[in-house]
Amino acid sequence: MTNSNTIRSSIFLLTLGFISQSAFSQRGEIESQTYEIVKEKSIEFAPANRVFDKVQPVKGETGQKKVNYQIIDPQIDIASPKLTPSVGVSSDEKERQDQPDVLNNYIKLGGGNYGRFLGDVFVGARPAEDLVFTTQLKHLSAANGPVDGKNSANAGTNFKLGGKYIQSKYKVEAGVDYDRKNYYFYGYKPQPEGAIVNRDSIRQTINQFGFNLGFENTDASVAVDYAVRTSLSTLRDRYNASELDWGTKLNASVPISESFYALLDADAFVSQRVDRLTYHRNLFRVKPTFKYVSDMFSITAGLNAVNETDSELNINKTKAYPVLNIDVSPFAGLHVFAGANGDIVRNTLKSMLSENQWLGPNVLIANTEKTLELSGGVKGETTEGFNYEGKVSYTTYRNFYNFNNSLADTSKFSILYDTGKTKVLTISGQAGYSFNELFKTSLKVNFYDYAVGVLEEAWHRPDLTLNWFNALSISKKLFITSDFYLQRGIKAKNFQSGVVTKLPVIADLNFKIDYLLTRNFSAFVTLNNVLGKKYQRYQYYPQQGLNFIGGLSFSF
Repeated sequence: MTNSNTIRSSIFLLTLGFISQSAFSQRGEIESQTYEIVKEKSIEFAPANRVFDKVQPVKGETGQKKVNYQIIDPQIDIASPKLTPSVGVSSDEKERQDQPDVLNNYIKLGGGNYGRFLGDVFVGARPAEDLVFTTQLKHLSAANGPVDGKNSANAGTNFKLGGKYIQSKYKVEAGVDYDRKNYYFYGYKPQPEGAIVNRDSIRQTINQFGFNLGFENTDASVAVDYAVRTSLSTLRDRYNASELDWGTKLNASVPISESFYALLDADAFVSQRVDRLTYHRNLFRVKPTFKYVSDMFSITAGLNAVNETDSELNINKTKAYPVLNIDVSPFAGLHVFAGANGDIVRNTLKSMLSENQWLGPNVLIANTEKTLELSGGVKGETTEGFNYEGKVSYTTYRNFYNFNNSLADTSKFSILYDTGKTKVLTISGQAGYSFNELFKTSLKVNFYDYAVGVLEEAWHRPDLTLNWFNALSISKKLFITSDFYLQRGIKAKNFQSGVVTKLPVIADLNFKIDYLLTRNFSAFVTLNNVLGKKYQRYQYYPQQGLNFIGGLSFSF
């Protein structure tokens, strides 16, 4: 907390956005991602160097780089356990919204095949030196889809409003957001020639509203370091399902000595879900730990105590899990790590829909217990711009969830829980390389082996995933990004016929080209699913083939 935190903001904005829908997108189309090239101008803000995670990180010479891409690992993390990846968010993008300046604001318009339309407006304001406001309105839609034209159309609209007030001793931030998705359950059985499907009967609309508020201590003279964040979200769909979710998180750290810290993480979640029945679902977590840090290693040890309740499932239990993480750095740039952890993974209707939007009404929502995870690996980074990580983990679960087409209606999905013990072996490796501001590449591979308890298979879960991302600056005006996704080993079952199907390998290649026309205008062209494979991430839901979108971006 003693050092000033310099943040780079742009003198020009290039929206290298919209590069890909991951192969695992739930809308059956390519979602946008945003990249920015951030240069030159620096703005001083109050420091916010937390001590919650005092492990010495692997450090590169990022301060000397004009372009600083950060690749977010695909979140096919069975420890979570989620399937939907989020790839390629620039670290500079996160900082940009803190630092509105000349040309940070933009308007984007674009269109393409499948009747696609993109509109995106971002405006930031800084009425005072320590106060920042940002707002964004974005709409992305496709008038037609991969099946029966308008019967697989989709549209999404998102509005965000945020603000930060930063002082030398504290930081306050708040935000509201609204998200609306409209799409159709087009995974129905093939219809006889001339038959007309009632679009209104297969339509789904999800409206989400959220509010968040956070307070963070940045006063170096105060021994106790802490941050408190609370958020409230609501969700309602077209089938009269709704969810109200309120969560509050506390992170605190107290230095006992120069190298020894007492840490406390505490969470409280109160939620109500209304469907055919009304569920009151709560979860409370307290995780006290102690952390010792030296130049050679760090060790964190403690206990994770979790209480969960569910009024309809008649659940009220409290369990404790170990917390043990060791990180050894025999020399600069190399880390060897190992851990033993357990937790209760909180599942909500919102989290499930974000992973698989094809859920039917009245699906069962229950938490997943991660009884024990044993993990270990090695990671490192060199001053030449190369970084790597290899990790192996073995995890046991209760209530490990899977998605599969429901028995009553195969165009909609149910959530199946393995009430026995599920064992998952995960082997992952990743490597990345960056050459100044000219080139960035990152490759990650994950292998999964599932040993289910009661269920027949781990339905719709891949046994191999791969993601390869590249960003290339050919000149000061031309930028190209590409990403390649692969998933293999997904199995699905039609419970009406009893047929088990191994879905074809998913391979999705995408390109994005941006060209700076003038100081204010840039043009972009995006090619998605270049291989043209109408792959199925979920059975009976083929994705769009080769699709594109082009447009202009005006920065001001």
